[in-house]
Amino acid sequence: MDKYHELLKHYWGYDDFRGIQRDIIESICERHDTLGLMPTGGGKSITFQVPALALEGVCIVITPLIALMNDQVQHLRQRGIRAAAIHSGLSHDDILQTLENAIFGGVKLLYVSPERLASDLFIHKLRHMKVSFLCVDEAHCICQWGYDFRPSYLSIADIRREVPTAPVLALTATATPLVVADIQDKLTIDRSPLTIDHSPLTIDRSPLTIDHSPLTIDRSPLTIDHSPLTIEHSESAANNGQWSMVNGQRSTFNVFRMSFERPNLSYVVRHAADKVQQMLHILRSVPGPAIVYTRSRQRTKELAAILCQAGESATFFHAGLDQSVKDQRQRDWQAGSTRIIVATNAFGMGIDKPDVRTVIHADCPDSIEAYFQEAGRAGRDGQRAYAVLLYSAHDRVKLLRRISDTFPEKEEIRQVYDHLAYFYQVAVGSGYNATFEFPVEKFCHAFHHFPLRVVAALKILQRAGYIEYRDEDDNKARLRFCLERDDLYRLRDNPPQEDALIVALLRTYSGLFVDYAYIDEAYLAQQTALTRPQLYLLLKELHRKRIIDYIPQKRTPFIRYMQRREESDQLRFPPEAYDLLKQRFAERIEKMIAYAETDNQCRSRMLLSYFGEDSRHDCRHCDVCLHRSGEEPASGKTQQAREAILALLADGKPHHVSCLHAIPLPYPQLEAALRQLISEETVTDDDGMLCL
Repeated sequence: MDKYHELLKHYWGYDDFRGIQRDIIESICERHDTLGLMPTGGGKSITFQVPALALEGVCIVITPLIALMNDQVQHLRQRGIRAAAIHSGLSHDDILQTLENAIFGGVKLLYVSPERLASDLFIHKLRHMKVSFLCVDEAHCICQWGYDFRPSYLSIADIRREVPTAPVLALTATATPLVVADIQDKLTIDRSPLTIDHSPLTIDRSPLTIDHSPLTIDRSPLTIDHSPLTIEHSESAANNGQWSMVNGQRSTFNVFRMSFERPNLSYVVRHAADKVQQMLHILRSVPGPAIVYTRSRQRTKELAAILCQAGESATFFHAGLDQSVKDQRQRDWQAGSTRIIVATNAFGMGIDKPDVRTVIHADCPDSIEAYFQEAGRAGRDGQRAYAVLLYSAHDRVKLLRRISDTFPEKEEIRQVYDHLAYFYQVAVGSGYNATFEFPVEKFCHAFHHFPLRVVAALKILQRAGYIEYRDEDDNKARLRFCLERDDLYRLRDNPPQEDALIVALLRTYSGLFVDYAYIDEAYLAQQTALTRPQLYLLLKELHRKRIIDYIPQKRTPFIRYMQRREESDQLRFPPEAYDLLKQRFAERIEKMIAYAETDNQCRSRMLLSYFGEDSRHDCRHCDVCLHRSGEEPASGKTQQAREAILALLADGKPHHVSCLHAIPLPYPQLEAALRQLISEETVTDDDGMLCL
């Protein structure tokens, strides 16, 4: 075996790579910038974890979710691989120690959030690391034309300039051709210095800069090897005010695309006035683990309660839950002790559960990309699975309303800008770099705004460069001891619960006598057998007694003025900050509506076409294809027969096909349902013996 197969076999136990994994690994190990387009469940992590072990140095993995970082780091360490993560939940000392370990070779994979890239500490330490390559996960987030643009991803280009010899591997599961082109443009840098007679060109030992005019020496154009120096100005570079050289060597990407087709996944759209009953009907018809997606945190709780009342094993998940609660619910679902998880889109990224049989969207997503990524979490084991979108006439109205909610009229944005100034008493011409906490509810109540539209206006003002809006910075609880260790041991007559809490703090966290440490209140509550409210009151009491200095957790948005306050009628919104983005957002909404309302085209082909992939054959098992063949998926008389057959085979034992006669339904219905189940590979037929 070659070294890549040896690593794969040794650490993961697999005999061979899948799909384009090997191609991507070879490309990045040959130090080519590489873009991998792999659908959800395609095995993205292998494509950067194997080369990270094969190459000398540390691989910097940029990924947006802290939970995903921690999960992957834990799994890698269990395999004996040196991995670490730095994020906002760590103390300064922990971050410093991790970075030092990466410098001295103690880390092979270093996971970093995109927000962390811009910190002075990270950049300073990065300059001392031997970086094998950069891996950008969820690379579509760097494209402002994509469905999930995140401004923090733009700092990746700056990091590339700090380590110009390190190649980059960009990975995404959802990218249209436009987004693919923009990812390459945003991440491309000049890999070779400009030279004259093979010597680097510098001015006073500083890199050459060009100020929008031809560079001349003694009024003659500068030439290299007798060719004039020319400048290329591309559309996307113009948006950032950047220029790039034509005859300076630019890095180029090797692009590898895995087909987005999922032959085992049946896409179904159900037009349903009563979505709850349809949801229950589907979940009872298709056994196995399931995910139900909805847009509202409150609705996750409501739907989970309905499922539990109906006798199903269900729980809910959203970003607002305590981390320990989220971790426990995720573990329960992955282990199978909970069958159904009702969640917002905060759930699912990086989840490694191959046997999900059903993904139901109770609310319609606002883009094909989001739908495809979430639906793709079903059937990763290659067995038959279902992605069902529940759609009603009201969904069209809600989707179209999202356009105006996400892009309020410019006059409304100017009004929000003025009201911010009144709220903080910022005069025209002042306010530069001023930072304020932003209590959204209080602001909206004072000026009669809707929170959703205010947040949308703030994000547009941020893209236009007037303010910085940090949405719900999660300031974790932290504390330190006010007493010396010896004084702490001399305390007498403390209530038993206070003593138990002090012991738990000492056992769980180090350095509390020196500096503040971030604490996980949910974990401490578990350790001390307290409820969260009880723990909070005990911490406040210890703070009152001056035993500890306790700073409670607070989730607060912040606003910072990026320039002095302008008169609102002087505000200007560049096309890339408003008009073009609004146009693209509206186009994505229209594509989503078209997908849901089209009933004469194979759904798999529609999705593949959206991502630039031409498929010449129908899938034959989506709702449209089955309707054409005279069969209705999971509905009508055929569905009744399906449920009866599945109930008969639910004991897991083989049954002869003649047993179907015992079911009190017309045999043509049973025969049609059985054909459908066999074609979907839900039921196997071995010489007349039927089995799930």
